[in-house]
Amino acid sequence: VQLQASGGGLVQPAESLTLSCTASGEIYRINAMGWYRQASGKQRELVATINKGGATSYGDSVKGRFTISRDIAKNAVFLQMNSLKPEDTAVYYCNSELSLNSNPFRMNNYWGQGTQVTVSS
Repeated sequence: VQLQASGGGLVQPAESLTLSCTASGEIYRINAMGWYRQASGKQRELVATINKGGATSYGDSVKGRFTISRDIAKNAVFLQMNSLKPEDTAVYYCNSELSLNSNPFRMNNYWGQGTQVTVSS
C-alpha cells in the first residue's frame, strides 16, 4: 500500500493551498483518511480526518480555515487550506486506516511520505 501526497509548496500568508493524497495497492476497505503535520522541533499533530461515513474532525488551530474532503472512488483525500499563517508551516503527512485484500477484517494504519508546506512572506 502506498499513500502518495502532493500539493505542498511555498505560499505567502493569507494565501491558499490544496493538498492531495491517493492510496493505492491491494486495498479492501478504507475506514478513514486524514492529514497530520509536524513542524520543526514539534510533535506531529492532527490537522483533519474524514471517516467512511463522511464525518470530519479538525485540529483546533485549523478550524474554520481548512476543509478536508474525499473522493471515495479514487481512494483520495484532499485538504483545502485557506488563510494560511506562518505557524501552518510544517511537513504534512497523509494517513489512512484501511484493510487489505489479504485480510479484510484487520485494520492497518499507513502513512504517506510527507509534503512540505511553507508559509512565509
